[in-house]
Amino acid sequence: MPSTPPPRIQLDSNLKRWFARNLGLWKSRRVYFFADGETLLVEMMLRVQAFDSPLDGDAAYRFTWWPEKEFDFFERKPQYPRTGTMEAVLCGHQLQRSSGYLQESAAEQSSAASLIRQVDEHELIFTSHYGDWTILEHIRLVDQDRYRSRSIYSWRHGALEIAENHHELHLEPAGELLQS
Repeated sequence: MPSTPPPRIQLDSNLKRWFARNLGLWKSRRVYFFADGETLLVEMMLRVQAFDSPLDGDAAYRFTWWPEKEFDFFERKPQYPRTGTMEAVLCGHQLQRSSGYLQESAAEQSSAASLIRQVDEHELIFTSHYGDWTILEHIRLVDQDRYRSRSIYSWRHGALEIAENHHELHLEPAGELLQS
């Protein structure tokens, strides 16, 4: 008589709750400090959606971004795409991403894994490695999840290339779940 495998163990439901608090539409005001001394501004829109039942992992998400106010960011840094979509799967304390944000060309696009550390119920720290990049990202939810603060540090070949500060406003709550 075949035995039934044990149920899948949920490592940390706090991470799923934290991600659920981030669903919806965000306006992201960003300041980028580049190693060459250049400082650039950009205002982006970011939509975070969840899938109804992930095929793998504990939960699955889609992140879609596009500029609202570009200033001259993309003219000065044309290697970075104006718009994008990334899918990610939460697997315990890892986020498996379909691509990394700093992969500049289609040839560089590959999956990336981020290790997650939870500071408290409001803040996560992501550490990612892909291509030539090492990324450290702190994301903190503030004021009943109306705001989000993100600090991101990106090293390329071991040298700090970009430091970013993002102030984000939650514009819309989560929408319908995406079909897997």
